[in-house]
Amino acid sequence: MTRALMLQGTGSNVGKSMLVAGLCRAARRRGLSVAPFKPQNMSNNAAVTADGGEIGRAQALQALACGLDPVTDMNPVLLKPETDTGAQVVVQGRRVTTARAQDYGALRPRLMDAVLESFARLRAAHDLVVVEGAGSPAEVNLRPRDIANMGFARAADVPVVLAGDIDRGGVIAQIVGTQAVIDPADAALIRGFLVNKFRGDPRLFDDGYAEIARHTGWRGFGVLPWFPEAWRLPAEDAVEMGTPQRDGGLHVVCLALSRIANFDDLDPLAQEPGVRVTMLGPGRALPGDADVVILPGTKATRGDLAFLRAQGWDVDLAAHLRRGGHVLGICGGYQMLGHAVADPDGAEGAPGRDAGLGMLDVETVMRADKQLTRVAATHAASGRPFRGYEIHIGRTEGPDRARPFAHVDGEPEGAVSPCGRVQGSYLHGMFRDDGFRAAWLAQFGVAGRARYDAGVEAVLDALADHLEAHLDVDGLLAAAA
Repeated sequence: MTRALMLQGTGSNVGKSMLVAGLCRAARRRGLSVAPFKPQNMSNNAAVTADGGEIGRAQALQALACGLDPVTDMNPVLLKPETDTGAQVVVQGRRVTTARAQDYGALRPRLMDAVLESFARLRAAHDLVVVEGAGSPAEVNLRPRDIANMGFARAADVPVVLAGDIDRGGVIAQIVGTQAVIDPADAALIRGFLVNKFRGDPRLFDDGYAEIARHTGWRGFGVLPWFPEAWRLPAEDAVEMGTPQRDGGLHVVCLALSRIANFDDLDPLAQEPGVRVTMLGPGRALPGDADVVILPGTKATRGDLAFLRAQGWDVDLAAHLRRGGHVLGICGGYQMLGHAVADPDGAEGAPGRDAGLGMLDVETVMRADKQLTRVAATHAASGRPFRGYEIHIGRTEGPDRARPFAHVDGEPEGAVSPCGRVQGSYLHGMFRDDGFRAAWLAQFGVAGRARYDAGVEAVLDALADHLEAHLDVDGLLAAAA
């Protein structure tokens, strides 16, 4: 019978996604057919799946750790925030509605049915399913409508291991306090705990580790030291990519929009020795030494146009172009570069039309239908083939489309300004292709040396080694039921 184990955390960003990826790789190396699963995720960083849907980026990485192509069952409910109070609800890869936070609870029965259905399919197809929770089970105010943590674990009868984050401090209270506030029937599903992100000699925490075990009665599965190579894995939940600080080289600046999406597009660039990537946060001026400015994807193009202008970045971009700089817009960033973005039917918010930045002679009209597809493309300027994916609403047309960024199935894709220094494309993931990335960097006199996909595979192996060295991996796998 297929077994399953769920890793829950004492809070957000305690390292659950990385732990699941490492455990999946370790199980795969033991000859098990293993799959990842996250009942509910909240992220605007999504991946397009083999079955034509979308899931959270972390589950796509975990699928890679398992040696699998990602499918929508691995993350049946994905919430993509559009405002501070509302999110697009994606169920089994397809958008079904947009819901305000206060109304989300009413969807729970429908969403739980989809979660359990997807989980059952994965269990039927694999030896082991490793489940990732979301947030923390200690958020007991959310328990009545929970499908992401103990609500799922109870419904599916899946044992749980609780992970705490010592790097943020108070890990004893994190773990002991979680046991204190959750329902005893929920606590009965917890088989033990582990401590993540320890800096220094883990033996220095022996007394604290013993205190957690004494207060909770739970088994400890180990203390995991900080994994320094984590920055080389695609990020999902934080814009901070943890890239190394470099001096000199090609300076690529990405504008950290308020609803930034799929910012892992920049990860391969950040790993090039000759490239310096800056994620520019709100309130900061565009550096004068920027060579290329990237306008990334966004979940709310018109809203982030207003955000961009509020930072004064529109003025900075104009000055950047006057200095001879380059601009690349990807997806929503591409839409912003045109003369206007119109949303007549309110597909992305209130109906209306906003002026764009006017750097490309194109206009965008939003439509409710979403483009979700993997593509094989050819870069127009270099002739290099590459693979990417589209995940957007809206159609962009105008004279600058006569100078495409790429070709897909023989059709023009994207747009380029007459001077060639402003470019836009709907294609995410283009920089993962080593050949394309090298060709793109060559126009700036930079040699592309990184081997991105091979590097990610190597880091996943190193992560599994890291878990094997410091955690009781055999005990964790034996806890699955």
